[in-house]
Amino acid sequence: MVYYKGNLTGGTPGLLPPPYYWWETGAMFGSMIDYWYYTGDSTYNDETSQALLWQVGPNKDFMTPNQTKTTGNDDQGFWGLAAMSAAEVNFPDPPKDQPQWIALAQAVFNTQAARWDMTTCGGGLRWQVFTFNTGYNYKNSISNGVFFNLAARLAMYTGNDTYAQWAYKTYDWMESIKLIDENFYVYDGSDDTINCTVVNRLQWTYNAGAMLLGAANLYNYTNGSALWEGRVAGLLKGTDVFFPANDIMVEVACENVNKCDVDQHSFKAYLARWMAATTKMAPFTLSDVLAKLGPSATAAAQQCDGGDNGRTCGLKWAQGTNYDGTYGVGQQMAALEVVQSNLIQSARGPVTNSTGGTSIGDSAAGTQGTPIISVTGATKAGRVGAGFLTTFVLALFVGMIWYMIV
Repeated sequence: MVYYKGNLTGGTPGLLPPPYYWWETGAMFGSMIDYWYYTGDSTYNDETSQALLWQVGPNKDFMTPNQTKTTGNDDQGFWGLAAMSAAEVNFPDPPKDQPQWIALAQAVFNTQAARWDMTTCGGGLRWQVFTFNTGYNYKNSISNGVFFNLAARLAMYTGNDTYAQWAYKTYDWMESIKLIDENFYVYDGSDDTINCTVVNRLQWTYNAGAMLLGAANLYNYTNGSALWEGRVAGLLKGTDVFFPANDIMVEVACENVNKCDVDQHSFKAYLARWMAATTKMAPFTLSDVLAKLGPSATAAAQQCDGGDNGRTCGLKWAQGTNYDGTYGVGQQMAALEVVQSNLIQSARGPVTNSTGGTSIGDSAAGTQGTPIISVTGATKAGRVGAGFLTTFVLALFVGMIWYMIV
């Protein structure tokens, strides 16, 4: 949080300073919601709520006019996922005169469902929302993966089957153009000017994570269907590529060649976050997930003794105690998420609107000037139990988390 000045006089709530793009602030506050969820520490709750509500935009859908030049579907989607997480963990609700968490997530879904593009590639979301932004012709996995993730989680929370149908449709489309292959590797994207006939085969942690958690929610939503069990198992196995040695997470597309950019420094945070959340929706994954998150957390902590303050985190967890010399929001967020994700067994499961969720929804949210997507349908839901870490390990991880966040 030391990098964030939006809550100070002269700052803008919900914005990190350059070189960080708008989307990463939404992702960062998703981490702060996770922090409260895992630890119960409300120190940063006011800043988190203020930031999220400040950036909702005039239509309350996270389409803020002053971010037009940087808003892709993935950017908007990360803010929507932060709101979704807030609803799932019963993060304190906004005042009644403000938009509510689940309604904000629904607004993002509605605006993005209306952008589903059948003119090329047989469907899919474009990376960019606006034609004048570079990447408008790219249909990428993170934009579609975040939409899939959000739709699946909305299906679980609300019980409305229309969200699930959109999630099924998105997964099937990604599979059809080989963004997800037979080994459950998730590739970066494809160009619609060639009708998505050639796939960019770069693999990023956050693409795999987005698909994994979405699939886990659909496994739970379908009462443990064999189809979604197989997809969850396959996607989890596919993440092995990011744990090449000693079960330590590596951003393989850029980390070892020192090519990770500002955005990419944070990607490991989301895989850790979504792997942990997967265990609540698909409990059969727990042992495999913890087998990766545990060693990764230990390695990440060893990279958090850098900088003048002695607690700056690097990105190259696999190189051990030799601090890699890098620093920033992404590195801190990645270390925070992988450490706190190891507390998942002691954390309560996500709520739904029928199992204690307090956030009030609005199925028409975000449809001002947008074709309305019907969200009525059948209800299916499920709950997952959780075990407990020992008191010693719990205290150890909480201490490490506080060390990284301040």
